[in-house]
Amino acid sequence: MLELQQLTRRYGDHVAVDAASFTVPQGQMVGFVGGNGAGKTTTMRMIMGVLAPTSGEVLWDGEPLTRADRSRFGYMPEERGLYPKQQVLDQLTYLGQLHGMSRAAARDRSADLLTRFGLGERFRSKLEELSLGNQQRAQIIASVLGDPKMLVLDEPFSGLDPAAVDQMSELLREHTVRGVPVLFSSHQLDLVDRLCDAIVVLHEGKVVARGTSEQLRANAPLRYRLTMGQDTGWVRNVPGITVVDLDGPSVLFEPEDEQLAERLLTDAVARGGVREFSRMRPTLSEIYREVAVA
Repeated sequence: MLELQQLTRRYGDHVAVDAASFTVPQGQMVGFVGGNGAGKTTTMRMIMGVLAPTSGEVLWDGEPLTRADRSRFGYMPEERGLYPKQQVLDQLTYLGQLHGMSRAAARDRSADLLTRFGLGERFRSKLEELSLGNQQRAQIIASVLGDPKMLVLDEPFSGLDPAAVDQMSELLREHTVRGVPVLFSSHQLDLVDRLCDAIVVLHEGKVVARGTSEQLRANAPLRYRLTMGQDTGWVRNVPGITVVDLDGPSVLFEPEDEQLAERLLTDAVARGGVREFSRMRPTLSEIYREVAVA
């Protein structure tokens, strides 16, 4: 398990990461979300030892993370690290060797993964000759070579088409099934919601929310939608009700509690013409906007 304890990084007076604490448990996929400049990349660089923290620490299985531990991590940086003028299979083989694999094993594993992800005919192609999406495939393959104990991936799904997203999702899930913790950042909140066992929201360097999707939704405001065959403006005058959005026959509102919502429904039924009454399940995007408002 990876654990961050009060991890902080300062640049002069600017605090890029402010006492961030969260865990990435064994066999779980954790989505790391936040706006541009929130501190996600800086946090990942500190995990990988690219940057030293100003304070706080990173633990691996309860002990301070060492250089030897990091050498067994798969890392995909924000700035992609493959060489554009080298052949794809050759450089993946070399990177596998850096992870301790024999040349033959690294070449076989790289060839298998390239073939699996539709690049079996491009072994001899230079990276720069591939489309951006295929370059991204090669970069993700590089991060999983060498049987990694942990995966730290900065925007791994950027630029991938839906088919490639599904392929890479399957690859990551194969690792979590074997017990490998996976931390990845993404701006694709729907994808994070679908794939991840837990989510960490970073805003202005601070962890402002963390937990499963259901836990985050449980903390969201209680909201209902009422749709009638007539104007619903009367809901504005109900004590304890906050109207979020009103559009003629449809109103989105927040009651003080569920009992008040039920009483409002009884009132609506008495008025006649109720067409919809439903509790609104917030999307991850809506939750993010609630907890990360500047």
